[in-house]
Amino acid sequence: MALVLLGINHNTANVALREQVAFPPEKMADAMHRVVELEHVREAVIVSTCNRTELYVDVDLTGSSTDDVENESGDTDAGADLLALESAEKKLLCWLSQYHGISEAELNGCSYFHWHEDVIRHLMRVACGLDSMVLGEPQILGQIKSAYAVAKELGVAKAQLGRAFQEAFSIAKEVRTDTAIGENPVSVAYAAVTLAEQIFSNLGSLHALLIGAGHTIELVARHLTDKGVKSIVVANRTLQNAVTLGEKFGARGVLLSDIPDELIHADIVVSSTNSQLPLLGKGAVERAIKKRRHKPMLLVDLAVPRDIEPEVGEISDAYLYSVDDIRDVIDDNVKSREQAAQQAGAIIERGVEEYLKQLRALNAVATLRAFREKADAIRHAELEKAVKSLERGLPADKVLEALARGITNKLIHAPSVQMKKASAEGRDDLVRLAQELFELTENQSDGKPALAGDKPAGNSE
Repeated sequence: MALVLLGINHNTANVALREQVAFPPEKMADAMHRVVELEHVREAVIVSTCNRTELYVDVDLTGSSTDDVENESGDTDAGADLLALESAEKKLLCWLSQYHGISEAELNGCSYFHWHEDVIRHLMRVACGLDSMVLGEPQILGQIKSAYAVAKELGVAKAQLGRAFQEAFSIAKEVRTDTAIGENPVSVAYAAVTLAEQIFSNLGSLHALLIGAGHTIELVARHLTDKGVKSIVVANRTLQNAVTLGEKFGARGVLLSDIPDELIHADIVVSSTNSQLPLLGKGAVERAIKKRRHKPMLLVDLAVPRDIEPEVGEISDAYLYSVDDIRDVIDDNVKSREQAAQQAGAIIERGVEEYLKQLRALNAVATLRAFREKADAIRHAELEKAVKSLERGLPADKVLEALARGITNKLIHAPSVQMKKASAEGRDDLVRLAQELFELTENQSDGKPALAGDKPAGNSE
């Protein structure tokens, strides 16, 4: 088992490329099923948001052709595993390239790849909001939980990824509880409203048009209301969703087809939908600006793929900002969270170590199972001998004594032989490990461990 991650985010790629590799909700099931069809991939979760596309997979290294790798390179098992991981990276990159129709060279220049403990560390940082454009923003945790829930329902996320994601959720909860990472209202939605404050002197007298009815638009509506904006219109593909959201803030709900009429009155336009095509084009904005007699209009596009055509930014008196453009606004607002982020980092490192401890404990399960099976086989064989002895009429006390002695001797035979061999070879580390493993005490006279069944010094065989 090996956890691997291929990702592209706001730090490595601009919005134009990120929207090309985004997975819309209606394609997510198909994409995850296709990933687990790749050779040696056992489990998969795809996280796709406006700021990142990440593929988390569990790869079966034992299924890789390590014999060929070792014959060609002369590497050890560790080296073979490394080459197998690098092969997994190439396969995932090739798959992502083919799925979205983007050249591998372009993706390779803006992607990152992690494996083993770096995957769980990265996942925890993302879940806690430490890897977000907005430091500590809470929305990403819900998005990751949703992605995992979909993968689990599809049956492509099982024990290995399940353990990793659940541990990340637990750490994220601890960070939210024990640090101030989420106390101040710093989010993409809050940054959009902050941008409006910087451009307009009096928000209370302005009209706002919000496109979409999801969590981000709800946050925008709440922040605008807190700033005194009273005239808000929510436009959405489903009218009932627009009306329901609007009722929370005293806003009107309309359909997307009503946007051209509402645009004429809009001083602030904020859009965040899952549309795969732009909802607002240059022509519509030009006509609205003309009817507004060139009164300035702020447009903030928080969607990936983008809801507003980039050409809108060429229009005089139309000020268009994408999710990447508001980075400076966000940077000014995150300073208060930097100390909390350091505390969160320490919690994450403890979480990574705990996760690794759990993995190491699981690695012993197969050995423990084999040990128990061997002990059960010895018990069964000795019990059969005891039953036959009783049937022959031997005294019960003698039979019980022989049963106990037989089980004891057979259980300690192999460890005794191996310890004597290790001692003769000077492998004191193995002797000390056996003392710890079997909770043995040392004889005061010779300093050697006292094994059950050993005869006292001075007695002949």
